[in-house]
Amino acid sequence: MKLTRRRLVWQLYTSYLLMILLVLLAVAWYLSGELHSFHYHQTAGDLSARARLVGPELVELFAETPSAHLTRMVKLLGEKAETRITVIRKDGLVLADSQKDAAQMDNHSQRPEVQQALLGQQGTSVRYSRTLGKSLMYVAIPISRKGEIIGVLRTALPISDIDATLNAIYLKLLLGGLAIALLLAPVSWWFSRRFSQPLEQMTVGAQRFARGDLDTPLDVSGSEEISRLARAMNQMAIDLARRIESEVSQRGEIEAILGCMGEGVVAVDKQERVIRLNQAALELFGITSRKYPGRPIQEVLRQAELQHFIRRALNQQEQLEDELVMHGQKKRYLHVQATPLKGKTGERVGVLIVLHDLTRLRQLESVRRDFVGNVSHELKTPITAIRSAVETLIDAGGGSDEASQRFLSIIFKQNERLNALVEDLLDLSRIEQGAIQGNWELTKEPLSPILESARGACESLIKQQQIELQFNLSGDLEAAINPALLEQAVINLLTNAIKYSEKGGRVILEAHETATRIRIQVQDFGCGIAKEHLPRLFERFYRVDLARSRNLGGTGLGLAIVKHVAQAHKGEVEVTSLPGQGSCFSILLPKAVG
Repeated sequence: MKLTRRRLVWQLYTSYLLMILLVLLAVAWYLSGELHSFHYHQTAGDLSARARLVGPELVELFAETPSAHLTRMVKLLGEKAETRITVIRKDGLVLADSQKDAAQMDNHSQRPEVQQALLGQQGTSVRYSRTLGKSLMYVAIPISRKGEIIGVLRTALPISDIDATLNAIYLKLLLGGLAIALLLAPVSWWFSRRFSQPLEQMTVGAQRFARGDLDTPLDVSGSEEISRLARAMNQMAIDLARRIESEVSQRGEIEAILGCMGEGVVAVDKQERVIRLNQAALELFGITSRKYPGRPIQEVLRQAELQHFIRRALNQQEQLEDELVMHGQKKRYLHVQATPLKGKTGERVGVLIVLHDLTRLRQLESVRRDFVGNVSHELKTPITAIRSAVETLIDAGGGSDEASQRFLSIIFKQNERLNALVEDLLDLSRIEQGAIQGNWELTKEPLSPILESARGACESLIKQQQIELQFNLSGDLEAAINPALLEQAVINLLTNAIKYSEKGGRVILEAHETATRIRIQVQDFGCGIAKEHLPRLFERFYRVDLARSRNLGGTGLGLAIVKHVAQAHKGEVEVTSLPGQGSCFSILLPKAVG
């Protein structure tokens, strides 16, 4: 139900009128009471004076029994004084009355005014007279002879006469009050307008401020309080104009920054409603409508992978990043980063998503992988031919002199190294391509057979280097794996650990379960790796000691293969190392579900 609000001027005017009426009513009530009391006291005094005037004339006529002479005198005095006069004997017998026959009147000994007069005092009473049939005011005084009370003289007037007089006075008071109220009504209106008009002017000014017109200040006039309020509102308008200018400037800067960003930016609140999209995001998803703020993300961005990522980000307190594939008219690869979006007081209001379009980069990587795979595949034939020719020459003694044999050995050795490099390049390209396209089938398998097989593959190298291999594995560990790929990665790690350990050294191969993942680690106690090399160890062809790596027959791709095998299993790799103390390489796999 809509409340009806009255204007302040009418509220003030009504309040003033009510106060005036209440004051007039209070004054009238007080005056009427005082007039009533005063008039009654005056009437009582008047009756007492009349009784005392006629009292001495009636004392001489006072007798123990009613007499005609006393009755005539009482009637005469009553007519002259326009007052009812009653003479009462001490025992209450009425001797004479100016308006009624005394013989027909009751005994008055129980009348309160008579009882009071018989005690030597003036008695006053107001009551209904059954004799006359109307209310009267009675005043009685004692009649004394030689110091002895012999009777009572009573005077009386009808109350109706007193009330008529009071009613006339009340009418005059009412008319005077109405006249005063009518005279004060316009004065009240003037005062009401005087107080409400400045507020109305400030209301108009506030509405003007609300519309954005902050340049026209309010008039500072009127009372101190009104002037102070006007000054405060003018200062508020100045501060508001300054803040709006600052906000507009900052918003313009933000708009310029977001518009110039090549990365897409999506801001979403906790209810998954879109707060903001920058131009790059609009172009990335082909959005033409600008009416997206406040709409659910499912209506604006129809990409299930991105919607799922946003839900994950809203359910986490930390930053989150992932790489997504967007399917549509054009397949896109996006690297997405999510950061909690917080309000002014620090409370979380949503999440900010930054989208990096990796499509071009992934296309170039695909071209590179195809090139590497194709080149490596094409190199296999000439390498095999060269190897066969060199082996034939060596076996047939094609080089009779010592120099020829030495050069043929160099050619054979480098051919073997080139062949290993091509094999590794082909493996790496195959693993990368399968991981990106999702071709590697992962099944829940026990880890023990894979690790045992990897250890068996390195058995000859272990004997050659006289390495003590410690194998620690819980027999019930299982994970979602591709056995061939995982075995290849473990073999690479074991081969490196054995090669970079001193003869007679020790290598530990173990696997154990953590809270969320399964860790497979290979630890050696060889020369170790300096800290500055650790971030780049898993890059292609990166070598810590170039000369030693080549002497040991490494291609520089073994650890890169390990990293891509881990990524194909949705896992990751870690390394810790200290120079002179050895290294520990780990493959972290997700736990198998179900």
